Amino acid sequence: MCGIVGALDLAGRRTFDPARLDRMAASVRHRGPDDGASFSAPGIAMATRRLAIVDVAGGRQPMADASGRVWVSYNGELFNHAELRRELAARGHAQRTRCDTELWPGLYLDAGEGAFSRARGQFAVALWDREERTLLLGRDRIGICPLHYAVADGWLLWASEIKAILASGLVRPEADPAGIDHVFSLFAAGTQRTCFRGVRSIWPGHYLRAQGGAVEQRRYWDLDFPAQGEERRVASLDALIEETRACLRDAVQRRLVSDGPVATYLSGGLDSTLVLGLAREARGDAPIASFTVGFDGAGPDERRRATRSAARLGARLETLVPSPAEILETLPRVVEAAEGPVMDTADGCVLLLAERAARRGFKVVLTGEGADEAMGGYVWHKTHRAMERLARVHAALPRAIRRTLAELAAPGTPAPTFQDHFGDVRPSLLDLYEPLSRARWLFYSDTMAERVAGHDPFSELDIAPARMRRWDPLNRSLYVEYKLMLAGHLLVGKGDRAAMRSGVEHRYPFLDEAFVELSSGLSPLYKLRGLREKWLLREVARRVLPRDVADPPKGMFKAHALCALGPQPRWIAQLVSPESLRKTGYFSPAKVAREQRFQRILPALAPRRIVADGSYTAVVTTQLWHHLFLGGGLCELPAWSPPAPAAGPAPAAADERAVASIERTVPS
Repeated sequence: MCGIVGALDLAGRRTFDPARLDRMAASVRHRGPDDGASFSAPGIAMATRRLAIVDVAGGRQPMADASGRVWVSYNGELFNHAELRRELAARGHAQRTRCDTELWPGLYLDAGEGAFSRARGQFAVALWDREERTLLLGRDRIGICPLHYAVADGWLLWASEIKAILASGLVRPEADPAGIDHVFSLFAAGTQRTCFRGVRSIWPGHYLRAQGGAVEQRRYWDLDFPAQGEERRVASLDALIEETRACLRDAVQRRLVSDGPVATYLSGGLDSTLVLGLAREARGDAPIASFTVGFDGAGPDERRRATRSAARLGARLETLVPSPAEILETLPRVVEAAEGPVMDTADGCVLLLAERAARRGFKVVLTGEGADEAMGGYVWHKTHRAMERLARVHAALPRAIRRTLAELAAPGTPAPTFQDHFGDVRPSLLDLYEPLSRARWLFYSDTMAERVAGHDPFSELDIAPARMRRWDPLNRSLYVEYKLMLAGHLLVGKGDRAAMRSGVEHRYPFLDEAFVELSSGLSPLYKLRGLREKWLLREVARRVLPRDVADPPKGMFKAHALCALGPQPRWIAQLVSPESLRKTGYFSPAKVAREQRFQRILPALAPRRIVADGSYTAVVTTQLWHHLFLGGGLCELPAWSPPAPAAGPAPAAADERAVASIERTVPS
């Protein structure tokens, strides 16, 4: 991974201030502590902070092809680099390094905008064609690597993190209430809207094309499933299990490529243990370093299973046991990294894991995210199936149960209209989002309620209900999870941002394109069999792992909610004081005080506590985000500031209308 930044003049060929470019790059130095360089020409500037993993000496970027026509600034990995290297060499494209960065100019010269479809891996990339004066900004299919953009003073600015756009000195940080509303409604800020007005993320599977002042967002890939009843079924389960095993073994093997050591995270659950087992197969008897988190009074503890799995697989296991106070102390670092509010305190635990891995000399860590989305691993898949069975008894029963639970969770609040967006298609995630979105009204101020009135977060997502109607109900839910839960939450708070803050690259075998294609084409029978989640992966595990660790119970990596982590540091009380709440205007001081009283009175398993506790965590982290990025003054913590004072004119608001015009997706 690396950090990339840049600017394109949409109005002409002005020179971008080198000091601004340096500040942008310096603000993402944590993503690439090993090296930094830049390229500038009339109307264009780009810079890279490099995390050197492959070809440490030869991979400096920005990099151009031999003719100097195409320049690339790149964050990520191409896991099909060996195949691409052979193909491009056969077509006459000279190669001077072992680094996959130089493959991008060749891919572009060979395939134009079709380069993204040929790339397999995790990436955010900027390609500049000097002859055509065309800029392409592309992002990987699943959304592993972030890439943000804004328009200000006629410049299209882009960066791996929003900090770099703010550090340009051209964009004044302002809150986007709709982005905050995404977090409170959907557990994540969506995959395009951010919490900063006028700053957007490129959608996964998309790229921006800028030429002659015109900017379009184009799709090059989208997840798809066969029509219901047309999914792949096999005559031999043994053959399918072996096929899946080989596919995953290849995915792991590709992700072990590095000039330095590679580690894994190990929770004790199925996914991370299977990744470790496959890595051991690929590495032979060489012990693999693994990292795990244990909890003493801060959440469900899986240390015993992780320790046993590591011992049976010959891994060197290092265990972190953060106290509740230590988890609370990570929140400012988590919010600064995520650049938005978070609801899950376990994000801080991943940040601690990455910090420890970096201190031990690891730049690359394999993780198990993506298995639940591929194979139906979440609890709401089971509850949704149970609701389908109840509907056969009486069609109104599921609606009545959901309505009752939502009312118990957030009494007196308006029901969401998410189902209206999907029509007769109901993804199982709505069973989570509907009560969660009602809980926001337990905290919002009247002003905030007015600002988001009529806002439907689902209408802004890259989700196509008409296509979903053809699919099996389980696949409908998996599609939404890939689009939102994975890309918007797990790959941000527990993925790129938590890891890259310490210069650590997460790699995800279960997000390998070949495995995603294999799993999406299979019958749901091989994913959720009855109420047994991830059936096919469990069968693979039986052939890869020792018997006593091959079939662990389903768990969830989750720390306690903020309010249950014991004594709160003083800065949290300052953030949610009536004075601070009135300054930001997002939340009602009276409502926040009322929910704090309920936290002391209601048991943690009460429906109201289940949804309100997560929302209260988001209240605190929204206030913290505002303090860090929008001027400070809410608590004793220092606010974030760019690496050096901005020179030149004062920053202005990002051009919201220009950004909105880019949001229209043009099919590639």
